[in-house]
Amino acid sequence: EAWLLENGHKIRLLSKDARHHSHAPRTAHNMSSSSLRKKSDISLISKVRVGFLRRFLVNLQEVLLNTKLSFLFVAIPLAIAARRWGYPNAWVFALSMIGLTPLAERLSFLTEQLAFCTGPTVGGLLNATCGNATELVIAIFALVHGKEQVVKFSLLGSILSNLLLVLGTSLFCGGLVNIFDEQKFDRRQADVNTLLLLLGLLCHVMPLTFRLTGKSPEITAVGTLRLSRAGCIIMLVAYVAYLVCQLWTHRQLFEAEEGEEDGDVPSEGEESPVIGFWSGIIWLILATCTVALLSQYVVATIEVS
Repeated sequence: EAWLLENGHKIRLLSKDARHHSHAPRTAHNMSSSSLRKKSDISLISKVRVGFLRRFLVNLQEVLLNTKLSFLFVAIPLAIAARRWGYPNAWVFALSMIGLTPLAERLSFLTEQLAFCTGPTVGGLLNATCGNATELVIAIFALVHGKEQVVKFSLLGSILSNLLLVLGTSLFCGGLVNIFDEQKFDRRQADVNTLLLLLGLLCHVMPLTFRLTGKSPEITAVGTLRLSRAGCIIMLVAYVAYLVCQLWTHRQLFEAEEGEEDGDVPSEGEESPVIGFWSGIIWLILATCTVALLSQYVVATIEVS
């Protein structure tokens, strides 16, 4: 079994063979995130004699400097300073959005590091959940401030980007990777995702159809609201059921299977974890809190405008 020593404790990792056999095809999001990363040189840090300080510096380099977008982290303290010192809202908004860009990429990196300890299924769910953390936090703060229009447009942009940009990029990159081979998909996962997509589409279309076919907005207002709330409950229940099915009851159906052409020999370019499990958890919490702070700045500037 593979272990990672962190802070004097053994953190269990998936064995190299287990990671290889459960390796899932990389998504466009993962491929784009990996292309933004740089190789780390810890030769100088390894000379530090104090163990705690050495581990901290290694984690600091891997999380903050091991990306081509590291220079954008400067926008985070600038956004905080601009907000505190009363700079124009346009500056606060622009600096906050720039600061959110590397944070989104680092969230993907941290969830991939945690996936080495949790497995591809839980790691994929973490990646999908934290990948939408920015939109979720912005939506929560917008609702708290009573900005329903911001929530609507944020959800619309997220849906369109995932349906068109992410799906199209995934198909395109998958075609490039398998340019001399047939690109294959897991039919069971595709069926589940398609059914969930159709369910979400119906829950969105039904209130709109009811409102447009009514005689007057005053008559259909109450019914539209009830249909919208019922649709929200149905989608939440379906998502929870999907998680239960994917993580517990039918987990073996969602585990990615290795292609026959790969053989039993791990690839030379196989990635390995660079930070420990608990370090990843701490950095993930810090990154999420920073995303929440910058998202609050974004919503506040939109509210004032």
